Amino acid sequence: MPLLEKKQRADTTIKEMGLHDAIDTRIGGWGNKGLSNGQKRRVSICLEILTHPKLLFLDEPTSGLDSAASYYVMRRIVSLAQQNEMTVLASIHQPSSEVFELFKSLCLLSLGRTVYFGLSSEATQFFALNGFSCPSLQNPSDHYLRIINTDFDEDIERGFGGKQSTEEVIKLLVSSYVSSNTYRQIQLQMSEIHRQSKVDRNVLDQEGQACFFTQFPVLTRRSFINMYRDPGYYWLRLIIYIALGFGLGTVFCNIGSGDSSIQARGSMLMFVASFLTILAIGGFPSFVEDLKVFERERLNGHYRASAFVLGNTLSSMPFLLIISLIPGAITYYLVGLQRSLEHFMYFASTLFACMMLVESLMMIVASVMPNFLMGLITGAGIQGLMILGGGFFRLPNDLPKVFWRYPLYYLSFHKYAYQGLYKNEFEGLTLPGNPLIGESAISGEGILRDIWQVEMGYSKWTNLTILFGMMVLYRLIFFGVLKMTEKFKPIIGEIMLALRTVQTDKVSVDPFCVPLQEAKRNAAS
Repeated sequence: MPLLEKKQRADTTIKEMGLHDAIDTRIGGWGNKGLSNGQKRRVSICLEILTHPKLLFLDEPTSGLDSAASYYVMRRIVSLAQQNEMTVLASIHQPSSEVFELFKSLCLLSLGRTVYFGLSSEATQFFALNGFSCPSLQNPSDHYLRIINTDFDEDIERGFGGKQSTEEVIKLLVSSYVSSNTYRQIQLQMSEIHRQSKVDRNVLDQEGQACFFTQFPVLTRRSFINMYRDPGYYWLRLIIYIALGFGLGTVFCNIGSGDSSIQARGSMLMFVASFLTILAIGGFPSFVEDLKVFERERLNGHYRASAFVLGNTLSSMPFLLIISLIPGAITYYLVGLQRSLEHFMYFASTLFACMMLVESLMMIVASVMPNFLMGLITGAGIQGLMILGGGFFRLPNDLPKVFWRYPLYYLSFHKYAYQGLYKNEFEGLTLPGNPLIGESAISGEGILRDIWQVEMGYSKWTNLTILFGMMVLYRLIFFGVLKMTEKFKPIIGEIMLALRTVQTDKVSVDPFCVPLQEAKRNAAS
């Protein structure tokens, strides 16, 4: 589809939902009220009908809308359904009589059983035949819901005389529906659909979907705009990092070259690689929100998971680069580490890689457990274990062999960050000894080997390469988790539905339960 046509489709959809006055208004978020709740509801409907899908599910599309807006929105949805041969399934909350008249078919459920399923125009006759006639001038939908509502368990007066409990009324209506011609016709239709689905198992044509090279730049731009506009995503972290940079720089200011500077340099570099980068977990709430949007849009088939992962990765890099360079320069030059551009760029690159790793780790956690509090605790706990096994608080040769040395020491990215920063600072550095006690000058290589127990078989660039390799690996794991969740979630859903179906035999007569019977058999096998 040409870009101009896409924009016209979007503008037309916005106007049809009555949002043309708010077309330049941000939806809203933290610190920005934005649209009203009713307008947000209409935006969510716009997102669903924008692509003119063949099958559209709407969960309470009129919630938060007044009666006039509800009618116009539903009328537009019905018009789109007729124009594009679209099937719309909607659960609706207290529809007005005008909205109710727009419905072609009606399904009434109570206690997990189908009370009625058929043409909405025939529902009044069905209830009247069973002694529950709808009073004149009353909204039929209100009458139906009052009859089948089990929350208050009040006796219902029957037109044929006498009163019955709600549960007895529901049993009567279900029995009447199952023995009706409408039910038998629907059973035949369901059987035909089921038979046809076995014959033709071809998936829906996906040729209309945009290609990867169209999806990727659009998702990257959207993700970048979200990060740029959200003050809590990176800008607040930048301020905190600058404050910490000044704090580190003043605590370790002009670190000197005496014996005490050896421990001070190591502590300062450890703080940078550990506690400065762990603050990247602050973006976890935003990750959770991004994944909620991704899950909805991915299930609707709007784009590929790979385009989302790459777009999110690329859009975050400029912000993390700024955070690495500005606070990194403040800390580096206030402390007085080796004054060369190469050494500083290595320092900033290591800080950048560590923050990318922490963000990748937190995205993996967010994809597994999207609960905000549990995700923060889990992510912080994993990083705490990695810091303990990184080789600073206990030197590598002193770490317990079980778990801490093998395998955590080699799996922890802090190990490669520590040793890379140590090599960057101490290699080529000579600290003068104390001539009064006959102590000669101390070489940086000797400090690395004897004091910090650094592995000297490879250069600092190898450590940096390993960090970037782990960053790519973490993103691939994140992508794999998304794909696995996408693959197994429908299976888990079918099993859960099947288990619910097993609890009662009453649901087995429901024409909607044909797929559930298959799920039950699959679960049993």
